[in-house]
Amino acid sequence: MRPYKSLLFVPGHRGDWVDKAVRAGTDAVILDLEDAVPEHLKAEARQTVAESVARLHAEHPEVGVLVRPNALGTPHVGRDLAAVVRPGLDALLLPMIYTAEDVVRYDALVGYFESEQDGLDAGSVHLVPTLETARSVANCEELAVATPRVASLLVAAAKGADIAREIGFEWTLEGLETLHLRSRALIACRAAGITHPICGIWQDVSDLDGLAVFSAQNHRLGFRGQVLLHPSHVRTINATYGLDEQELDRYRRMVAAFEAAEAEGRAAVLFEGEHIDIAHVQTARRLLEHAGRS
Repeated sequence: MRPYKSLLFVPGHRGDWVDKAVRAGTDAVILDLEDAVPEHLKAEARQTVAESVARLHAEHPEVGVLVRPNALGTPHVGRDLAAVVRPGLDALLLPMIYTAEDVVRYDALVGYFESEQDGLDAGSVHLVPTLETARSVANCEELAVATPRVASLLVAAAKGADIAREIGFEWTLEGLETLHLRSRALIACRAAGITHPICGIWQDVSDLDGLAVFSAQNHRLGFRGQVLLHPSHVRTINATYGLDEQELDRYRRMVAAFEAAEAEGRAAVLFEGEHIDIAHVQTARRLLEHAGRS
C-alpha cells in the first residue's frame, strides 16, 4: 500500500461525494460501509461502493482506495467483501478489531474473494486494523504482524469515539491522555517494518486551527498520515504531513553532500553547520522516497 498523507472518509451510499473528495486533493478515500451507512441502506451502499472502486480505478488511479466493511460477526461482512474485493481496491480498513485472530479471519476471507476475481493478484489487497478498542491497543504488537497483508495500523484518538468510551479517558487537545496508546502503536508499527502509521480523527469540522495543532502533534510523534472526515481538512493535513519544496531540496543536498564525502572515504560530513552521518542520510532518503510515492 502506498503511503498516504490524507485519507478522507466518504459514506458508502454517497457515490457523488467521491468526486468532491478527489477534487479536495486527498491522497486516498475510505469508502465507508460501516458507521456512515444506515442499516436499511447497507445493500444499496455495497453496490455504490463497488461502482466507486471501479470508477476510481479507471479515472483516478493516483488516488488510493480503501473500504471500511462492517465488522466481523455482522450479517454484512461477507456480502461487503464479495462486492468490493476487486481490481482498484488497495486496502480494507478493519473496524472493531480485538485480536490477531480477527485479522487472520479477514485475511482468509479476502484471499477467497481475490481468487474469485480475474485480474486481481493474490495478496494485493492490504489490511489496516483500527485500534479503537482496549483489547486492540493491548494487542497492537500482535496485530501489526498478524499477516503479511497488514500495511499499517490506524490509531483512533478521537474525542468521544469508541476508544474514549472503552478506555475511559477525557479527551484534550494536548493529548497526554492518548500519548501512551499512540506511542505504543507507533513502536508496534516500526518494529513490524510498517513505515507509515496512521492517526485519526479530528471531529470539529469548523475548527481548522485545532486540526492544525492536532495533526502537527501527531506528525512530530511519528505518524505519517491521518484519517479525516471533511474535504476542508485535506489542505491542512497534506501540508502537515508533506514536505515543501524547500525541505525536499535540503534533503536532496544533504544526500548529495554525504555521498560526495563517502566517495572520498569519509563516513560523516559537516552539512550546513550540522554533523551528518549515515543515520541522518538514511532518514533523508526515506523522506524523499515517501514524498516521491505519495
